[in-house]
Amino acid sequence: MKKVLVLLVVLVAMTGLVFAAGAQEAEDDKITIVVMPKLVGIPYFNASEEGALQAGEDLGVEVIYTGPTTADAAEQVKMLEDLISKGVDVIAVAPNDAVALTPVLMKAKNAGIVIFDWDTPADPSVVDISVHQIDDQKFGEHMWDLLVEEMGPTGEYAIVTGGLSAANLNTWIDYGLDYAKMNYPGLKLVTDRVPTDEKQQVAYQKTLDLIKAYPNLKGIVGVSTPAPLGAAQAVQEKGKNDSIAVVGSSLPTDSGPYLEDGSLRVGTLWDPAKLGYLTVVLAYNYLNGTKPYDGQEIENVGTITVWDDNRTVIMGPPADFTKENYASYSF
Repeated sequence: MKKVLVLLVVLVAMTGLVFAAGAQEAEDDKITIVVMPKLVGIPYFNASEEGALQAGEDLGVEVIYTGPTTADAAEQVKMLEDLISKGVDVIAVAPNDAVALTPVLMKAKNAGIVIFDWDTPADPSVVDISVHQIDDQKFGEHMWDLLVEEMGPTGEYAIVTGGLSAANLNTWIDYGLDYAKMNYPGLKLVTDRVPTDEKQQVAYQKTLDLIKAYPNLKGIVGVSTPAPLGAAQAVQEKGKNDSIAVVGSSLPTDSGPYLEDGSLRVGTLWDPAKLGYLTVVLAYNYLNGTKPYDGQEIENVGTITVWDDNRTVIMGPPADFTKENYASYSF
């Protein structure tokens, strides 16, 4: 009888080990998707984090949302090196400097990791799928249309941007400038695009400098979500709400105080939570053998547009936020 009991105990113990090993193997097999923003801690990328993590929860995959605390490409490279060593399945990155990230992304690709960019383009030669929030040309042109609607087709204006090496911001500005040359020849750009390092306080200070240096300034295009807010803050402080029209890419909830008094005339953007969600869904699908296709319906996002042999994804058109409608948005 004792021998039987001992045998049963051994069998139970062995079964437990088998189950534990199986559970560990299942855990090890869990898909891991890295989503790296330009930086963490600003409202735009906080919202995209919520969307990315929600998609991970819905799909049953691990999402690591991590990035530098400042818009620093060198810090992104260091973090990516560490992630490569962890053996993740997908890296989706919004580069602060596309060229600076190419070597580390190539290293990741050679290690068998799928490479996406999102929000901001990386080097196309190392990217499997590029997830864009918007049609870049239409968005750039749209911001200049908004500027002219608010300040008129003639007069002096300035561009307040984020980082000078941010590919998405530069692309929108380049399209906007080309569009203005053809359609709004009466506009006069007073100085080169003004960088603000993705910080509202810097945008505020730089706009104060612009107001002082250019007393006839009639408009400001803010490109990057903190930039229009900082510009509006300066315009508000100087009581220039009626004489200087600020427009740009800002979140509706953050824009509210400035939209209310007209220091920001119009904000325009997309839902960053949806962008984070879309990035994770597309990465999951790609790992499971499904590439995005034009007209594809993505749950919780909508219908996407796909270009370039199914490699470039466009989430959708922007929304404009005004004093009358901003409160109806939750991001």
